[in-house]
Amino acid sequence: MRVILLENVRNIGSIGEIIDVKRGFARNYLIAQKKALFASKDNIKEVEKIKNELNKKDQDLKNNAKLIDDKIKNKEYIIEKLSTENKELYGSVKPTEISKLLSDKDRINIKPSMIQPAKEIKSIGYYKVYLNLHSDVQSSINIKVIQKVDN
Repeated sequence: MRVILLENVRNIGSIGEIIDVKRGFARNYLIAQKKALFASKDNIKEVEKIKNELNKKDQDLKNNAKLIDDKIKNKEYIIEKLSTENKELYGSVKPTEISKLLSDKDRINIKPSMIQPAKEIKSIGYYKVYLNLHSDVQSSINIKVIQKVDN
């Protein structure tokens, strides 16, 4: 399926580019997330008209991502979780929990879909977590999982 990108998408393409992708990826992700439009003649003309505006909007998003990156780069966050005697967690630390932690601690709103732990967080210890803030800006934070003490 041919689509026109409305924003820069990592490993896919840049604004205004017409690309061929699988139908499911186009419908379920690119078009659903308003990252692309079906490549009809009318849509191609429309995107050409608003390309500068889209580039400006993308640049603003990139600058905002860089500000967030400067604020949190290599910062350490502590999460308290209940665990067993052999330091295994009951459950695991999910991206939604990390997103909420960033929002509570630093008032930074990051969607859980932008958060990628290097490996699953299932036990007590230190973990590196990558944040895809923009197609050109990737940051990382450190998560320290400690045992929750019952009172």
